[in-house]
Amino acid sequence: MDSNTSRAKRTPLQPLRLAGRQRVEELLAAASDLMAERGYEATTMAEIAARAGAKIGSLYRFFPNKEAVADALVQRHIAILEDEYAALAKRAATHSPEALADILIELLVTLHPRVKSLSALMEARTDKMEIRDRARGHAVAGIAAALRVCAPGLDEALAKDIAAVVLNTMKVLRGMLANDAPTTSGAPDELRRMNRLYLSDRLVPFRRGSDSATDGKTR
Repeated sequence: MDSNTSRAKRTPLQPLRLAGRQRVEELLAAASDLMAERGYEATTMAEIAARAGAKIGSLYRFFPNKEAVADALVQRHIAILEDEYAALAKRAATHSPEALADILIELLVTLHPRVKSLSALMEARTDKMEIRDRARGHAVAGIAAALRVCAPGLDEALAKDIAAVVLNTMKVLRGMLANDAPTTSGAPDELRRMNRLYLSDRLVPFRRGSDSATDGKTR
């Protein structure tokens, strides 16, 4: 059996020591940066090791092939999404709809760099639709949960509708900030203002009691 076949069949090594776990984090961070910059197909194992400042043997020690690196990154990104959106719901309990709108934008700014290679990973995988649905599902469910904490009278279906609108607004803002969408210097701030006004309009009626909540459903 040649070394490539052996590597392909070997499962990733789960390090027990702190030094090993830190090395894995460095390797995955390097892989995430490269795949976000160059795409999955163009990234090589040698480049990952070099970016991490590690020997190629160290990379193969933990990951038998690039597919194993990609699997670990997808799992890592999904776990980050789950944790961040769970924390979002807790923060929403003590904030107004306008403040929650700003928190969501803050989440976009801080979260995207941590999962920036997810899009590149999905494009190269046969199960990309499943991964995309999982990622979007976590985002919509997490935002909807935060909306319902902020406005307890909001029903689940409407919360998911509003969450989907907010998520798409956040994506447009991300495109503006990255110059991937038509924009001007002041447009991002205008979009933030629009997000605040939208959430205030949709959530405030559900924070005032049952009568206002009923009125809010008809808007």
